[in-house]
Amino acid sequence: MADTTIQKGVLKTWKDDRGFGFIQPDNGDKDIFVHISSLKGMARRPVRGDVMFYEVARDTGGKLKAVNARIDGVEYQEKTARPGKVWLWVLAAVLGLISAAVAAYFL
Repeated sequence: MADTTIQKGVLKTWKDDRGFGFIQPDNGDKDIFVHISSLKGMARRPVRGDVMFYEVARDTGGKLKAVNARIDGVEYQEKTARPGKVWLWVLAAVLGLISAAVAAYFL
């Protein structure tokens, strides 16, 4: 269960290739783990030194982690609908058929 109190801290370390890091809380508590999945909708990935706002929860092993995190001063990015892979294949097939028809017409 998450502590709904918003905490503040500074991102002390960040391993971008692995998608996690540790926040140093402003209240002096021990560093807290943060995973990229807790930063949904941020317009950019975090970097060391970012001021973070977050809630605290326990993972399945009982360790504390940051959840519902956000980077201070960074906007949320609205998700845009992207066509699925099926639609890309359909589009490619239609364009191929049109190209073949045009080529056949002019030959």
